[in-house]
Amino acid sequence: MPKKQIHFNGFVQNSPSPHSSGLWKHDKDQGAHHNQLDYWINIAQTLEKGKFDSIFIADVLGTYSVYNQSSDAAIKHAVQLPAHDPIPIISAMAAVTKHIGFAPTISTTYAQPYSLARQLSTLDHLTNGRLGWNVVTSYLESEAINLGLKERLPKDLRYNRADEFLQVVYKLWEDSWEDGSVVNDKDTDTYADPDKVHEINHEGEFFSVPGPHIVEPSPQRTPVLFQAGASEKGKTFAAKHAEAVFTKHTSVESLKRYVDDIHTRAEQHGRSKEDILVFPMVLPIIGETEEEAYQKYEALTEHISYEGSASLLSGHTGIDFSEYDPDQYIEDIETEAMQGNLNMYTKDPHHKWTLREAVKNHGLGNGTAKFIGTKEQVADKFEAWAVEGGAAGFNIAQSYSPGTFEEFVDYVIPELQKRGLYRTEYEGTTLRENMFGKDQKTIKENHPAKNKSAANTLI
Repeated sequence: MPKKQIHFNGFVQNSPSPHSSGLWKHDKDQGAHHNQLDYWINIAQTLEKGKFDSIFIADVLGTYSVYNQSSDAAIKHAVQLPAHDPIPIISAMAAVTKHIGFAPTISTTYAQPYSLARQLSTLDHLTNGRLGWNVVTSYLESEAINLGLKERLPKDLRYNRADEFLQVVYKLWEDSWEDGSVVNDKDTDTYADPDKVHEINHEGEFFSVPGPHIVEPSPQRTPVLFQAGASEKGKTFAAKHAEAVFTKHTSVESLKRYVDDIHTRAEQHGRSKEDILVFPMVLPIIGETEEEAYQKYEALTEHISYEGSASLLSGHTGIDFSEYDPDQYIEDIETEAMQGNLNMYTKDPHHKWTLREAVKNHGLGNGTAKFIGTKEQVADKFEAWAVEGGAAGFNIAQSYSPGTFEEFVDYVIPELQKRGLYRTEYEGTTLRENMFGKDQKTIKENHPAKNKSAANTLI
């Protein structure tokens, strides 16, 4: 039986030090150059050298202003601020690579399906079918207010809107233009056959979109769909729509429970467990020896900004932790923000987290799991989480950028290849092929994008 093949995405954001608060101060960190194309070109080429599936580009449209009810800490400590647009850098990275994909984060709460479908179809054309989309519903109150709402929409309403949003873009991408609609027939002066281009005439609770789509079918038609569901509503949404799920866990046991849950929910929506790939986030810290790796970890934690990390954790969870005693335990509550970031600390069966511990942990890699050790030991952990925990692959976070990626590609990737756990060449030409196998360019027939009865099921 062939060994399981592990997949990787590089986890980035167009910001100085987005997922390790305070690491912009590190001597090896170049995140301050995130506003320059050379920085992104280097990252893209580094990750393609490592045969990564994609560059997963996180994003927010607001500031972290829950902590002390102010953006001051986020501004001072570069807590995902400045926050540049994730879209413009994609074309530059695509121009200097041939295989790696790109998965920008775009919110269904603030975008419009008609214009977004056009934007993503255009990028799928320009990248020759290497585009994904991280579908989010947005959790920051500051986003809502700056984008014209009085307050953040309730979680259920955000997900209901997102569900219909996806129904609209599916119709635009999959149904509006038939295969063979572009004929390029000079003799009849016909570029596209109007009989094969259709309006979608969508009328729903949130959107009225007659169509047609104004971009011809791209190589994948529908980009690869990523999502990060952690709440009950979020997990059901992911099980219905996602092809890849981004998640965070601190143990292989927690990961396995999550994977089993997502796969069960997917089957309830008429999909199979092979249709959804689960990607937990991991921060690798590699040393020549185990002792050196842990010394490196301790040195990295010295760069963490407590106030900046508390601001990040407050923004992620929607809880103002400036009002908490640092030594009190974090409570298990439901939040309208990011439930997964709270669950990490409130539902850990192995440890009861104080705020001080949680902030220190969250400040390095957004609180994600940290694989620390020699290249062999780090590879062991990836193998265990993939085989025992059910991870299809991993989103690799950084401490200092781009050095974390460079070290991972130079040391851990060859070790996994030696074990037969990782590709030595890309499988196909599109992002979906590299994730699901050669000739799987378009979305599966049982997915709601193509299965209309599945599209109409409730989340």
